[in-house]
Amino acid sequence: MIELPALGWQSIVIFVVFALSLLIATYCTYAERVIAAFLQDRVGPDRAGPYGLLQPLADAVKMFTKEEFFPGGANKVLFVVGPCLAMITALMSSAVIPFGNTMSFGNNAFFLQGIEVNIGMLWIFGVVSLGVYGVMIGGWASNNKFSLLGAIRAASQNISYELAMGMSLIAVLMISGTLSLREITLQQSVAGEWQMWNIVKQPLGFIIFLVCAFAETNRTPFDLPECETELVGGYHTEYSSMKLGLYLFSEYVNIFVVSAVMSVLYFGGFNFPFQYELRDWFVNSQGWELNSAQNLITLMGAVGIFLKIFAFIFFFMWIRWTLPRFRYDQLMRLGWTILIPLAVFNIVLTGALILFGVI
Repeated sequence: MIELPALGWQSIVIFVVFALSLLIATYCTYAERVIAAFLQDRVGPDRAGPYGLLQPLADAVKMFTKEEFFPGGANKVLFVVGPCLAMITALMSSAVIPFGNTMSFGNNAFFLQGIEVNIGMLWIFGVVSLGVYGVMIGGWASNNKFSLLGAIRAASQNISYELAMGMSLIAVLMISGTLSLREITLQQSVAGEWQMWNIVKQPLGFIIFLVCAFAETNRTPFDLPECETELVGGYHTEYSSMKLGLYLFSEYVNIFVVSAVMSVLYFGGFNFPFQYELRDWFVNSQGWELNSAQNLITLMGAVGIFLKIFAFIFFFMWIRWTLPRFRYDQLMRLGWTILIPLAVFNIVLTGALILFGVI
C-alpha cells in the first residue's frame, strides 16, 4: 500500500467530498425530471443515453455553448460575481459535514470529513448566510425590476427563516453541548450503549428545521424569489449560458448540503443500528483485525448517511411536485408568527426537560 502522510489522506478526502457534491448535484437535475415524470404519470428523460442517464451531460453542453448575454445597463463585474458567489458558498458549506467515522491504514488515521472544526455548525450557518449576497448581487446587477424584486424577496425570505432555523438548532446544541457536527453525530451512538437519535428528542425542532430548509433553498412551496407567474424568472431572469447554470446548480448543491445537515443533526449521521455489535462479531467470530473491521463499519456508515441524504432529496422533489406555491404574505406570516414562536417554545421545553433530567 502507498504510504501517505495524514495530510495526504485528508487531501484526498477533501477532493472526494468536493467531487461528490458536484456529482450528486449534477444528477439531482436528472432525478428531478424522473420523479416529476413519475408523479405526473408521464415519460421522463429517455433520449440521452440509456434511461436518459446522459441528460445532465447534455444539459451541461447546452449551458456551456449558449450565447453569453449582458443586459444593457448592467454592471458587468457584479453580473458575473453573483452566480460565482452563489456557487462558491454552496460548495464551501459541505466541507465540515462528517460523511463517515475514522479510517485507518497502517499508522495513519483520518476522518471521512473535509475539515473537522469545533464550530462546524456555525461555519455552515455563516457560509450559507453569505449565499444570499450572490442572489442579491445578481438581481441588482441585472438592471431589471423583476430581477431586483426577486432578489429582495430572496433576501427577506432567507433572513426571516434563518432566525427560526437557528433557534430550532439551539435546542439540539443544548442537548449535545457542542457545535462540532462530528461530536453531535458520535453522541447519537456511543460504544457499548444505544443512544436515541435526536429526532426522538427533538421532533418539533426537526419539523421547524425542515420547513425552514425549504425556504432557505428557495424550493416549492417557498420559491417566491423565482416565481415565474409574477416575476418572469425571478432574480436570474436576465441570465443565460453557464452563469444561469451556476445559479440552478447551486440550488441543488444547497439541497444536498441541507439534507446532509438534517441527517447529521437528527438522524444519527453515519451511525446505524447495531454497528458496534457487528464490528465485534467480525473481530471475535470471523477473526478480523480491529482496524479492518472498523474500516468496514466506517464504509457501511458512509453508505448509510448517503442513503439518508438521498431520502431527503427525494422528499424535497416530492414536495415540489405536490404542493402549490404560497403567497408572499403567507410565507412571511408563517415564518414570523408561527415558526419563530414555536422555536422559542421548543427551546423553553428542551431546557425544562434537561433541567428535570428527562433528556
